[in-house]
Amino acid sequence: MDKRYDVIIVGTGAAGLYAALNFTPDVSVLLISKRELTLSNSSLAQGGVACVLDTVHDNYKLHITDTLIAGKYKNNVKAVEKLVKEGPGDVMRVKELGVDFDLNPDGTMCKTLEAGHSRHRIVHHKDSTGKAIVDGLILKVKELPNVDILENALLYSMHKTLGGFYLSILQDGKSRYFGCNYCILATGGIGRVYQYTTNSAIATGDGIAFAYMLGAKIKHLSRVQFHPTAFAAAENRERFLISEAVRGEGAVLLNCHGERFAHNYDSRGELAPRDVVSNAIVRESLRTNSENFYLDITHKPADFLRQRFPMISERCLEEGVDITKDWIPVFPCQHYLMGGIDVNLRSETSIDGLYAAGECSHTGVHGANRLASNSLLEALVFSRTAAEDITRKLKKYGRKPLGLEPAHRPITGKKMPSGCRSQIRKILQDSYFVLPKPEKYEESYRQVEDIIKLLFSECYEISSDLVEAKSIAVVASIILDEVREGQS
Repeated sequence: MDKRYDVIIVGTGAAGLYAALNFTPDVSVLLISKRELTLSNSSLAQGGVACVLDTVHDNYKLHITDTLIAGKYKNNVKAVEKLVKEGPGDVMRVKELGVDFDLNPDGTMCKTLEAGHSRHRIVHHKDSTGKAIVDGLILKVKELPNVDILENALLYSMHKTLGGFYLSILQDGKSRYFGCNYCILATGGIGRVYQYTTNSAIATGDGIAFAYMLGAKIKHLSRVQFHPTAFAAAENRERFLISEAVRGEGAVLLNCHGERFAHNYDSRGELAPRDVVSNAIVRESLRTNSENFYLDITHKPADFLRQRFPMISERCLEEGVDITKDWIPVFPCQHYLMGGIDVNLRSETSIDGLYAAGECSHTGVHGANRLASNSLLEALVFSRTAAEDITRKLKKYGRKPLGLEPAHRPITGKKMPSGCRSQIRKILQDSYFVLPKPEKYEESYRQVEDIIKLLFSECYEISSDLVEAKSIAVVASIILDEVREGQS
């Protein structure tokens, strides 16, 4: 074993970084980043963080109600209350740590409106809030003497012992082994299970797969959110997002004939929750026999658009679209996961010593559909909660012996079969997209199970390709098993 820590955090998005910042200096922490620290779904979050900071024009009850409505009242109400009531404190803490939120002339934080919200309560940094938060937290984490950071470190094996966990890491072509009493999984989403996603290249559901293989309870993994307005002219699997905030600032949705249509499907029109708007687009696509859809915000002043949405404006220009003059081509694609590793209000999984936070976890906050800009808030609140609970346990129970270190398999082996990931993406995209096809569930599940048997049948060479293929296969299998059993 290379080294033992009190806590190992897997993942360096907002949840992983903020968890590290909430441990006391006497707690030793290892932070594992699959690639570089700055690559995560959190960094891609554009809109902002939803929280009640103005109790004159807003209140907790309204934010709770908006969250429940968006989640179709399938939320865990106690988790929602925790999120809404504790969230403002975490947002202000992040601001104090140096994150640069947009401010009004009087020094208060700017608040915008997004779909599903009844009040202007989303604080932001232009249209790149996630990047501002991650970059700010990284600077602070690097100052912590009790936190070690491993970048470009691939977790490929986890073992549970009586006293904690052993983790096997592939870094620079070599195996490294670490032990800990407590582990926090903060590995993000599952976007790469689909052909098109707004997620980062590393969003392959690794933490969910490892937790599942350890025996942890996984809940509502089939609650996948498809964002209605991903930029649709790009051929890449990773499609950049046209933020909810663009519609919040007045953009309208147009079909292939240049007609507004959203109000034909829901009275809230463009500002209905994401699943409602995604459904409207796909249904309108079937009606018009076209996938050509657009956002039009050209009626707003050009200078305002460039200042309010600099990143979106720049990315669109790279694709030949000037948002001040042109309609923006959009279409739904995979965006967010509401289910995941089931946790309680202390962020504990069903396995002793194992915690989960951020998108890989299922807190019950989002119900059947996430309200815009609640995700970064959830990452902050529940990662802090995990750190606080672990710190309390370390003080109460001390550091336990880890137990016998498991035998380590060699990382060498035969090459894995090719094409597995592409096949899984095609299966999910075809059978379980915005308008699911229940008649395909059984066959799709069988096909994914065959791929799992192939991937787990032999000791292939350990590589990111193998680990990620296994992860998305396990994730796809759980999703399809849930929907065919009617458990979503």
